[in-house]
Order: sequence, then C-alpha cells, then structure tokens
Amino acid sequence: MAEERLQKILSRAGAASRRKAEQMILEGRVAVNGAVVTEMGSKADLERDHVRVDGKLLHAPKRLVYIALHKPNNCVTTVADPQGRGTVMDLLHGVKERVYPVGRLDYHSEGLLLLTNDGDLANGVTSAASHLPKTYLVKVNGALTAEQEQAFRGGVPVEGRRTAPAGLKLVRSAENPWYEVRLFEGRKNQIRMMFKHFGRLVEKLKRVKIGPLDLGPLRPGEFRHLTPSEVVQLRKAIQRRKEVVLGASASRR
Repeated sequence: MAEERLQKILSRAGAASRRKAEQMILEGRVAVNGAVVTEMGSKADLERDHVRVDGKLLHAPKRLVYIALHKPNNCVTTVADPQGRGTVMDLLHGVKERVYPVGRLDYHSEGLLLLTNDGDLANGVTSAASHLPKTYLVKVNGALTAEQEQAFRGGVPVEGRRTAPAGLKLVRSAENPWYEVRLFEGRKNQIRMMFKHFGRLVEKLKRVKIGPLDLGPLRPGEFRHLTPSEVVQLRKAIQRRKEVVLGASASRR
C-alpha cells in the first residue's frame, strides 16, 4: 500500500475523524515506528509501519461498519468524556468494531447520529466541500414573523459570521411552535444561535435526516446497522453535493 497522510490513516483505522486526527497529531499522541510525529503532512504506510495512537497499535479495520443511532437527550457525542457523563458509545451494546461519531449533536439535542469506522465516508459527510443537508425538528418558545422567517432562510450573523442559506418551514402552529430546519453547514449550536438572533429560545431539537438517511422509527438510545443500499445512497449524495459545490465555485470565477 502506498504512503498516506497520517490523519487519513487514523481516520481509515477508525481512531478518529480526520479533523480529530489532526488534533491528535498536533498534541503528540501519534507515533510512527516509535517516533512521535507532530508535523502535519507526515505520511506512513499502515501495512509496513507501526502507527500508534496513545500507545495503541493501529490496524486497518477488518470490516466497515455503518450505524444509525437515535442519540438521546443528556448524552455526549464523543468517544469519552472527561466529566464522566454518558456518551453515545455507551449505547452501542454488542458492537465489537471500533467506530466513532460522524459530526456531533450537542448535549441537550437528540436524533439521528451516524457512527462508522469508514474514514472516507465520514469525511465526505462532514467536509465543507460536500456538506450533506441535515434536517431538524425544532420546538421554540414563540413563532417567528414572516419577515423573520425570510431573514432566517437567507442567513443571519452568528458570532461575527453570516450563516449559509437554510431551509425553514413551520410544521406545527402553536404558542410554542415546531419548525423544520434544513442546514447545509454544521457550526456549533447553530440552530439555537439562529433562533436566539430573533429572540426565540429552542426548547427541543431533534435531527431527523442526514442527506438521504432517515431517523425512522428508532427510539432514543436505539441503533441499527445501515443497509448496503443506504451506504450506496450516502456515497452518491456526497458525490452529488461535491459536484454542486464545485459547480457553484466555478461559476463565481
């Protein structure tokens, strides 16, 4: 096998997402043939070299695993939590392969979360070059006006930077209404911050779709393995998004 960048090797081996792998390298947690590597861009060959993360020898995954989990409220989307809180990994009873979460849902959010040891697919789902649309059901403490809804769809300033255009649809009219929100980017607490911009607080937030993948009947804490057809659909959706983004980029030149 040809040499590859270390962050890609870590991602392929299911040690972490590429973004997290880069952080691990910078923190001096990765060693190749006994030597700690902290320089980005460093390469290795997993079939020939001994690559260790936190002292543990990496092996290429024997089987690629794809899991859809309904993350419950009050649960952390990490492999481990220094504060001792429950993580999504505690819910994967019977899963022998080492997988990791793709993207995140904050502590008080619930819904669809993808976990896998396929680094290429994980990178495709989260990469800015191919961000798959993600759909959420959101309950807020008051309705937006028609003008506010339009402004929400066009993007609002959050922490000094305008959000990308988003989908917004009222799905249940009430004193505390429910909205369907569709995002094409994944900034931290983005939906909560967007509603806060209009003086509204999010009371409940549930992700129901990642690209073509649907939460379906899974209850909080339950998970299932994706079908081969669903994995193919995800790969096709990632490729289509890349083509759209590249086409839009080319048209702006």
